[in-house]
Amino acid sequence: MRSSHPRSAAVAALVATALATGLLAGTADAAEGAVSADPIRIHDIQGTTRTSPLNGKPVADVQGIVTGVRTYGSRGFWIQDPDADDDPATSEGIFVFTSSAPTVAVGDAVKVSGTVGEYVPGGVNSGNQSVTQIAKPTVTVVSSGNALPAAVAVNEYSVPAAYAPTGDPAAANNINGLTLEPSRYALDYYESLEGMNVKIGTSRVVGATDPYSEMWVTVKGWENTAKRGGTLYGSYESQNTGRLQIQQLAPVAQQPFPVANVGDKLTGTTEGPLDFNQFGGYTLVARTLGTVKAGTLAPEKTKPQAANELAVATYNVENLDPTDPQTKFDNLAKAVVENLASPDILALEEIQDDNGAKNDGTVSAEQTLTKFTAAIAAAGGPAYQWRSVTPENNKDGGEPGGNIRQVFLFNPARVSFTERAPGDAVTATGVTTEKGKAALTHSPGRIDPANPAWADSRKPLAGEFVFKGKTVFVIANHFSSKGGDEGLTSVHQPPVRSSEAKRALQAQAVNGFVKQLLAADKNASVLAVGDINDFEFSGTAQALEDGGALYSAIKSLPKAERYSYVYQGNAQVLDQILVSPGVKNYAYDSVHINAEFSAQNSDHDPQVLRFRP
Repeated sequence: MRSSHPRSAAVAALVATALATGLLAGTADAAEGAVSADPIRIHDIQGTTRTSPLNGKPVADVQGIVTGVRTYGSRGFWIQDPDADDDPATSEGIFVFTSSAPTVAVGDAVKVSGTVGEYVPGGVNSGNQSVTQIAKPTVTVVSSGNALPAAVAVNEYSVPAAYAPTGDPAAANNINGLTLEPSRYALDYYESLEGMNVKIGTSRVVGATDPYSEMWVTVKGWENTAKRGGTLYGSYESQNTGRLQIQQLAPVAQQPFPVANVGDKLTGTTEGPLDFNQFGGYTLVARTLGTVKAGTLAPEKTKPQAANELAVATYNVENLDPTDPQTKFDNLAKAVVENLASPDILALEEIQDDNGAKNDGTVSAEQTLTKFTAAIAAAGGPAYQWRSVTPENNKDGGEPGGNIRQVFLFNPARVSFTERAPGDAVTATGVTTEKGKAALTHSPGRIDPANPAWADSRKPLAGEFVFKGKTVFVIANHFSSKGGDEGLTSVHQPPVRSSEAKRALQAQAVNGFVKQLLAADKNASVLAVGDINDFEFSGTAQALEDGGALYSAIKSLPKAERYSYVYQGNAQVLDQILVSPGVKNYAYDSVHINAEFSAQNSDHDPQVLRFRP
């Protein structure tokens, strides 16, 4: 057990005394004459754990200097006590929630009365930590133009190497009640600065500017560095403690947010209050924002396949439908031709129906695919043909009405598709033998679509191809998303990853089907490709690989190159190509053209594998 700091007992005694009057203030009058009490200070409210010892209690005349004012979103302002205590676990800053536009200015010395609360961004079921705040405030400005409390420097020397304490199993691994150890754990360190004025120096950008005017940087330039400048998420233990989300106080309409790509530098000093954000956790809300110094990062181009090599690729094209601008079709097509070198077989994920998210029962994607393949041809690519299975309306998850599905594109000048009684949305393809070799009963066909593992999720699409007389089986996948999982900054440590259970069942289904193919022909060339929505080291990947049926080929790359997606400043694997033992001597490429860039045609990077069947 961790012992409580002596201040906790002192605060408890103070609260007990002050509660006699029903108000926590600078002084308290008991029934028998005046009882002197120390003023309530911000560090008394913050306490030494993640939740305030005064949660739900009224406080009066809490003093501080205004360090930041937010006039949009969650409106309010931050104040900080310039007279800090000697306990590193207690923050000296706090957010004052006003709901309407605040009437104070940075540099004002104020007294605030109101109610202490713990606000959970995203709601109590999100798993997010709470933000200690004062709500329903009455604010008195004492003076203006005051110097701000000196900003705390957040850097590689101050942020601990360990990420978070392990929560109490008896309390669902909840870390709320643990006394903060800011010199030992990164999450405790950031929590001890909640609401305070902090600053960072020149830092590397590890998450590109997004549509919400946010970026991610790391204050630890050496931490799990990816080949192209990001920070790798290579295991459940490598959360990258130096990551911080950067926003700005000024609305974008008044001050445009800088555009940055992974590997750029945010130079100079960035300074402002440290907040906790629903989408990313600890966030420096910049009052003063540094300058972006652009790097030299450019989209990659894969090596073209040789005449006797089969190139198989997978690409999540992010809800592509005919209502998207022509520029999206053109940019995606250009990437297929120039960056992916026109692969022979291309499995697409997130092809929507012919009117996108309009929820009117439309399920056909003929217009979507006609428009996309025409754009590829116009970009100088092959005249791709396509094969798919049309889903049932609103049965495969994704955007309601969009009816996303996987689709095979193939270049008929290089590879042929073996048509075998095409299956429908509810008919399972099976494995049979033909002339002593494995074959599908339906091609294209769906794998076990009635399995509960695929409820409200995309069913795997299996197809049989022939390249230079050799049969190749390709399974296009789009497993269930990570929606519902808790973030790395969760109040539960380790975070709850509830979505894994369904993906485990999906992986078992695909693995079992591959084993059927290998039972019919142990040397069969099988590739399971797509947006697996999970890491190469995850239980999902292990279930896919079970018994040696498949191997995640991205693991053939050096660790610094293993990623297809960037989320909250972590470069990670979601898209994979897994191969059966019969697929030998292959070359793998995660083609980085989207995830590291602010300007994206999709949020995923495509994957390409070349081999000789």
